[in-house]
Amino acid sequence: MRNRHRHSTQRIDSLRLTIDCLPTTTREAMLEGLRANERIIVGAYVDDHGGVCPMLAAHRCGGRTDFLAFAKSWDRFTRVKGASRPASARELGILIRLLESSLEGEGSASDLAGAIAEHRQLRDRDAPGGRLLGEDGDPRGTIAARRLLRRAGRLLPGRHAVEEDLERVPVTGSV
Repeated sequence: MRNRHRHSTQRIDSLRLTIDCLPTTTREAMLEGLRANERIIVGAYVDDHGGVCPMLAAHRCGGRTDFLAFAKSWDRFTRVKGASRPASARELGILIRLLESSLEGEGSASDLAGAIAEHRQLRDRDAPGGRLLGEDGDPRGTIAARRLLRRAGRLLPGRHAVEEDLERVPVTGSV
């Protein structure tokens, strides 16, 4: 029984990750489409009875995204085999909850972006030796470089201990 639970969790986690990769407008449109359509199906894009998949429902509500990974993840989650069928109330409930939680998490993503920007400013200000880093993260000024000539405590063949001294190489522009 334990293995079965783990596999079920993996399918839900995969669907959650795929939903988080969708653009915000598509997630909002999919949620609107799921609530507006009476017949959501699994295993096909449309069926003969007017049923639509969640991605088509999103498309009809303005979420113009083609994301094949969602369709595959949705079909894996619903364990569809062969012909299409209507999605169960449980499957739709889980999909709606995942979409809602993903949209609620959008605020924390902007907080994370702000924290990353603040960290980069502090890192650039407190760079070693008082040197600031450039926009691309490359240090400016002279870089001390040393060739690694020893392997496992021995000099490489044909090398002398004198070559181990540091070389000062001025850095100008990009490499």
